[in-house]
Amino acid sequence: MPIIQSVERALQILNLFDEHRSELKITEISSELGLNKSTVHSLLKTLQKYQYIEQNRDTGKYRLGLKLFERGNTVINSLDIQAIAKKHLQELSVKTGHTLHLVVLSGQEGVYIDKVQGTSATIVYSRIGKRVPLHSTGVGKALLAFKAEAELNEILKNYRYIKQTENTIANEAAFRRELRKVKQQGYAVDQEENEPGVVCIAVPVWDYKDEVIAAISLSMPAPRAKTELPDMIVHLKELGRNVSRQMGNQA
Repeated sequence: MPIIQSVERALQILNLFDEHRSELKITEISSELGLNKSTVHSLLKTLQKYQYIEQNRDTGKYRLGLKLFERGNTVINSLDIQAIAKKHLQELSVKTGHTLHLVVLSGQEGVYIDKVQGTSATIVYSRIGKRVPLHSTGVGKALLAFKAEAELNEILKNYRYIKQTENTIANEAAFRRELRKVKQQGYAVDQEENEPGVVCIAVPVWDYKDEVIAAISLSMPAPRAKTELPDMIVHLKELGRNVSRQMGNQA
């Protein structure tokens, strides 16, 4: 496939700008790309016409234009977490035989927005659209552990720590300790805290703003967790990273 040189050169100019070099002189661009100033000037004027480049009137230097911001937002807004995560959930479920969930935060609860049923065991408590507690689930912990203190305080205001099983966290102090642990290790575990006989691990999904927008969990029968948990944590953390990258996260 032939490369259109002028288009390639225009893109090379755009790629020169970053957080360390927000503005550049035409001589700097010319030197960096090995092009003469007249060629660079023509390319800049074309980019400027369509608002991909703008010129600082005070310094004469060039910088990226707002059109790139507009186009970037168009891409971000077109990202569909459910559609992006689906393939990854299916692949890991086939690989492990376990059930995978995708959950988002809604007020003081999580909401299942997708589920891929595993072959190893039927997880009956979950269904798409169902709301789940935050304190007794891996996804709830993963959704909250990375929140700013002020936002976390608001979410936990008047929160009810209803006992789901004998293992359920019973108060805010214990829950906050658990969230600090989740933040440190990068994943959450529900040790039969929401459903007897079921262990869940969960990881956050990050977006382009470095904010947690969802959580993904893997559920398994408690007896299998005794031997499989370490490997499943590795698999799920990798899945979380892959989905986060597709959501625009660069970490």
